Amino acid sequence: MEFIKTTEQDSKYNHLEKMSVSELLTNINNEDKNVPLAVEKVIPKIENLVSDIVARMKNGGRLFYIGAGTSGRLGIVDASECPPTFGVSHELVVGLIAGGDIAIRKAVEFAEDDTEQGWKDLQQHKITPKDTVIGIAASGTTPYVIGALKECNKHNILTGCITCNQNSPLSNVSKHPIEVIVGSEFVTGSSRMKAGTAQKLVLNMISTAAMIQLGKIKGNKMVDMQLSNHKLVERGVKMIMSELQIPSEEAKKLLEQYKNVRLAISNYDKKNK
Repeated sequence: MEFIKTTEQDSKYNHLEKMSVSELLTNINNEDKNVPLAVEKVIPKIENLVSDIVARMKNGGRLFYIGAGTSGRLGIVDASECPPTFGVSHELVVGLIAGGDIAIRKAVEFAEDDTEQGWKDLQQHKITPKDTVIGIAASGTTPYVIGALKECNKHNILTGCITCNQNSPLSNVSKHPIEVIVGSEFVTGSSRMKAGTAQKLVLNMISTAAMIQLGKIKGNKMVDMQLSNHKLVERGVKMIMSELQIPSEEAKKLLEQYKNVRLAISNYDKKNK
């Protein structure tokens, strides 16, 4: 199959500068509506990837996201939200971006073109065959990401990718290629738009499903969340009240004692058996 970058094809819309604000917003929204439908088509492939990730995590493995530009930033966002949401170590899900941490805020020129740096960045984390590496690149052609996954394959490290082009070079070096075909962007080539939205949705699905499979959620509640601000403390109190059917003051005392919703609930149950 010939590789065609649908993410680079001309927008369906023209003369954007002549549109009213209302027209711009309506047309962007109309394009965005196609994204979840495109994600839906690849759920079986996401399922296979998540199942492999969970199996490795249960054996002490970690999950790495690696990308450049918008793709790299999206991976970092998803990784950074796992510890506060699920109470896991910052080393369990790790996001890497071409150019290093400075590239989170400012583009680092030509960083994504280095075919060797991605693997070097992974080695800084002492990566092993227990781990999983997901390359994120809307185009599916980013050398930094492709080079990293090639080395992972050589070292028997599970690989996956999230891209928005079919049969891309990145897909061809991934054991689990997730190809979300969203078509051309509203602004031609601006893959921070539909492609970025698609990547964000898939990342949410991967990390959330994996953490639930690892037992980090009880019922539908974040019982292992980090109590890092007053809003989360209040949420934790409400969870305990609801689960144990106890008044607010008692729930607060339990949370203050155990510093964790799950521990507060389980220890209360033990005392009252």
